Amino acid sequence: MEQETKSESQATFSFRNEDHTLANSLRYCLNQDPRVTVCGYSIPHPSDPVVNLRVQTTGENAREVLKDSCENLIHMCQHIRSSFAQAVTEFKNKEK
Repeated sequence: MEQETKSESQATFSFRNEDHTLANSLRYCLNQDPRVTVCGYSIPHPSDPVVNLRVQTTGENAREVLKDSCENLIHMCQHIRSSFAQAVTEFKNKEK
């Protein structure tokens, strides 16, 4: 995490060995949070596996807001995985 100012409400987070998949998902979750005023990401170079995620909040700690968004993303993925598994099971039972 890089803080460009002394304010804890804005920060840039760098994720190594990640790409658009995680970055865009986190950006979406962060932009759904009413505490977030600005959120975006960049990948400095296509051959460099680094994602920079910029978060600015209404005054909340940017690290805590990112943590909450990561937890929300985890819950979303778990729901998708369980819904998919249930649909597969229903399909297999229907085929029999």
